[in-house]
Amino acid sequence: MTNTTTPEHPSADSSLEHTAADRSSGGGPQSRRRRAQVLAVLCAMQLMIILDGTVVTVALPTIQGDLGFSQAGLAWVMNSYLIAFAGLLLLSGRLGDLIGSKRVFVAGLGVFTLASLICGVATSAEVLIAGRFLQGVGGALASAVILGLIVGLYPEPGEQARAMGVYGFTSAGGASIGLILGGVITQTVGWHWSFLINIPIGLAALVLAVRLLSPERGIGLGKGADLIGAALVTAGLSLGVYTIVQTAEPTAELLRTLVLAVVTLAFLGGFVLRQARATHPLLSLHIFRRRQVTAANLVVILLFAAGFGFQFMTALYVQRVLGFDSLQTGLAFLPAPLTGAVMSLFIGPRLTVRFGSRTILVAGLATLLVALLVMNQAPVGGSYVVNVAPALLLIGAGTGVGIPAAIMLAMSGADAADAGLASGLNNTAQQAGAAVGTAVLATLAASQTATRLGEGAAEVGALRDGYSAAFLAAAGFVAAAILLTGTLLRPAKS
Repeated sequence: MTNTTTPEHPSADSSLEHTAADRSSGGGPQSRRRRAQVLAVLCAMQLMIILDGTVVTVALPTIQGDLGFSQAGLAWVMNSYLIAFAGLLLLSGRLGDLIGSKRVFVAGLGVFTLASLICGVATSAEVLIAGRFLQGVGGALASAVILGLIVGLYPEPGEQARAMGVYGFTSAGGASIGLILGGVITQTVGWHWSFLINIPIGLAALVLAVRLLSPERGIGLGKGADLIGAALVTAGLSLGVYTIVQTAEPTAELLRTLVLAVVTLAFLGGFVLRQARATHPLLSLHIFRRRQVTAANLVVILLFAAGFGFQFMTALYVQRVLGFDSLQTGLAFLPAPLTGAVMSLFIGPRLTVRFGSRTILVAGLATLLVALLVMNQAPVGGSYVVNVAPALLLIGAGTGVGIPAAIMLAMSGADAADAGLASGLNNTAQQAGAAVGTAVLATLAASQTATRLGEGAAEVGALRDGYSAAFLAAAGFVAAAILLTGTLLRPAKS
């Protein structure tokens, strides 16, 4: 999806050509410094995207009071973002091929920064929801091309493992950092600054992206603009997320949900048929003939769904069950990013080189599974030290090694000619897994809580039961990922 130097993409990103030239000449300090700067810009955007999803989680109770959201309406602060983000990912990745990854990344960064300003100055629920939807659009545009650009910058296995470690920490640790930052900001200067803090970061990243990313032409809209396929997949993914999240609404009806589900499947089925027949498909289906690519991306979806669901549900548990305020909630998550940083930046790459990506992935998934089962047992009168902190240490360690290993397995299963396609597919799997997984688990928790309240349970107990059900479902995701890894993924070639 993002550009790569292949026969199918003759006008590939010139930054990849520079990288190849640098390798052939040994790659001097200036080249390494420039690549490190580009990696920092790409990860900064990824961090903003991840932060914004989790910063808002801590601020939700305050936002509800200030803007007058109903309990059902409050969910749309998250849902409006998820619908736009998940729906536009695949199209955004293809646009990277057609008009150039740099253009798509810069456009997404600009839209995301503008949307953050709209959210930050919002004085009504409607404006905030609109701003969040626009943030989802910008986030999808930028994030869809990030992974392909990183792979192009660091094609050598050792360097790529380290770069993926940085990217993995940004994705996994960023969620916990967002909860910490969100707590501090909400408690000290107000929830508006959860969005406004993106403005200086976004502007600085925008300037650096324009300066550091090499220009590229892309293959041209006329050579691959499958507008029908784009419309089908965007409609299918967006409607799919909406179908999931609307089930938590008090007005949700079974018949309506079933109709929405059928229409969603019709859109996605139409997209598959379109890709099989289109001259220039949005997603070439031949990539799925490679078992490792398909299996690894399924694992990535399950891993990100469980990992980000854990962050979201744990934040709600410590706030609404244990009674932590926003600042305490943020600080409570400190063990996760610290452990994740050590594992993904220092220990994980060395273990991967020694034992292989597949073995490390299984170890990471097993650690994540234990963390989810620990939180599943957290009681109403639980203790942070006994019930939460150990799970946070485990989640940091598990995702710190598991995410980079899963990404490398997904990329290693494709030929060089399909590197761009594999990059776009993998990034879509990551972001869609996080978005759809969070929606599924949040909806399940809300449904279980409503059921328990209807049975006469106390509110705190009903909330705890809802979160417990979500943790158990997330553990099921991880168990399925372990099964897929053990049965379908071949050991990565050294």
